[in-house]
Amino acid sequence: MKEHPAHYGGDFEVVSALLDWAAAGDAGAMVTVLRTWGSSPRPPGSLAAIRRRDGRLVGSVSGGCVETHLVERYTAGELADCPTRVAYGVDPAGAATSVLPCGGQLELLVEEPEAESLRPIASAVAAGELLERRLDLETGEVVLGQPSDATEFRFEDQTVSKRFGPPWRLVLIGAGQLADALARIALTLDFRVTLCDPRPGYGSDLPGVECRREMPDDLIATLPHPHRTAVVTLAHDPKLDDLALIEALPSGFFYVGALGSRRSAASRRERLRQFGIADTALARLSAPVGLDIGSHRPAEIAVAIAAELIAARQ
Repeated sequence: MKEHPAHYGGDFEVVSALLDWAAAGDAGAMVTVLRTWGSSPRPPGSLAAIRRRDGRLVGSVSGGCVETHLVERYTAGELADCPTRVAYGVDPAGAATSVLPCGGQLELLVEEPEAESLRPIASAVAAGELLERRLDLETGEVVLGQPSDATEFRFEDQTVSKRFGPPWRLVLIGAGQLADALARIALTLDFRVTLCDPRPGYGSDLPGVECRREMPDDLIATLPHPHRTAVVTLAHDPKLDDLALIEALPSGFFYVGALGSRRSAASRRERLRQFGIADTALARLSAPVGLDIGSHRPAEIAVAIAAELIAARQ
């Protein structure tokens, strides 16, 4: 299944912006969250891009706490000695200084990467491949290579390593109000959302949601990168939900969930055993799906599922 750049998420948008600006003759900085303390809203490895000419910002490194000040400093030429480390609420030695409005502290890396070092990343992501970018903070040397492990981001000694690759994907089986509510949330969390429902009259018009009409097991069997894909069944139809689960549970997806009551979840597990699904695979099934927060309305259930998705992805 070919990916589409519009669904790649924040990291790809940052890389694409820097490449577009470079093609137009504009310089730009890539900003990376190196470390955080306290309640900083963006985790290490988060990216943003700043265009020097006008301060155009793509991405986020703090959720809004420091971006304005960072843009002002960069466009004024204060951060020209790249790569350079910038601290907010903490000094480079780790001691607390001023406190951000959110109460957190963070350290950022500002660099001006050459377009030649970004083009292979964009090509790898477009091809559905993983690529790790390693930066030596002392020399500024950039090395691209295959990831050594599953770590998304690493900052140790004087080396910053970040993995780029295909987007996180959420596959929803069964259209409806709950599927739409969950899709809206998932899109804001940098998931590419695919809705699968072969039933006539079922679908979604939400922008950014890919609708598929084949049987769920046929779709799931073709999905690339299961370690970055979650499957949630919402159809209330065992013919669809069970087919999806039979295909998904043994296949290494990072999260598999099924909507339903505790009683229906127990019955479903027995049916899946009869289809040969091992108990080790069944142990990976989140059913009833979502965190137990007393949710009843579709939007509330969607929040509960999204929260569990975040926990599994992290």
